[in-house]
Amino acid sequence: MPKKKYAIGVDLGGTSIKIGLVDEKGKIAEKVSIDSLANDGPKAVVSQIKKGIKQLLKKDGHKILGIGVGSPGTIRIKKGTVEDPPNFPGWGKIHLGNLIKKEFKVEVFVENDANAAAIGELIYGAGRKYENFIMITLGTGVGGGIIINKKIYRGEVGGAGELGHVTIDAEGVPCKCGSFGCVEAYIGSNYLIERVKTELQRVKKSILLELCGNNLDKLNPQIIHEAAERGDQFAGSVIIDTGKRLGYGLSNAVNIMDIATIIIGGGVAGFGELLFTSVEETLKSRVMKPFQSRVVVIPAKLKNEAGIKGASALVFYKS
Repeated sequence: MPKKKYAIGVDLGGTSIKIGLVDEKGKIAEKVSIDSLANDGPKAVVSQIKKGIKQLLKKDGHKILGIGVGSPGTIRIKKGTVEDPPNFPGWGKIHLGNLIKKEFKVEVFVENDANAAAIGELIYGAGRKYENFIMITLGTGVGGGIIINKKIYRGEVGGAGELGHVTIDAEGVPCKCGSFGCVEAYIGSNYLIERVKTELQRVKKSILLELCGNNLDKLNPQIIHEAAERGDQFAGSVIIDTGKRLGYGLSNAVNIMDIATIIIGGGVAGFGELLFTSVEETLKSRVMKPFQSRVVVIPAKLKNEAGIKGASALVFYKS
């Protein structure tokens, strides 16, 4: 009986790094999570990636074919470089692929994190039956991946699909990417939480503070969702507004690309049906008429594992 083949999948996020040992069918044998230390600069982040991989390899002992990394920012695929990832101060251009390859002596494939999630959904998840779709990941940042004819579309230099940085308000709030009024600046989880904290000061009735144990530092998307499920009108309005703002940005993509199937994943996608309905209704009201009946908004199947599985698929399928 042939031995199973394994790869390491690394999902690099602004808050945490998720790393998994994955077989070629997309089953995760082991996984670890480690703080990204994003605010400490690139050396600290790279050190954390290496530390997490070592923990995983020591824990399991499997021989691996290679390492796939899903990272925010513009990725130069052939060089394995990561350029100016939002929410990662001080990066500039980092040769992430080479730094990891030198440590572990295996092939390393680096891809934009949202592209990796889209590849994961294409091969293992909700995108398997679609030729074309747009993947949105809602977390610390808002990422996007575009699948055309069952292949990831990267653009000229690897930066395609940055739908979190579509402007939805020309005079809007600053975004960490350097622009203003981006989708991410309203619904990225950090921005969203800070906005909710501010707005709670004027809201007379909400159970959010109670659910946080009177400590708003504990506020997260899961608590907002729980409050909405329990009938909290303010929490519900936050989720509906999140869906509208995402819908505004996505309507531009649908009109430009003529791709009307949207797959949504990431932590903020845990807002559930209220979010998905808001996104779909907004899209149908904003896209051109010939596209309206084709709009489909569905949840990612792989949930929090999309990044890990998509990164590992870079090794197996060399997308």
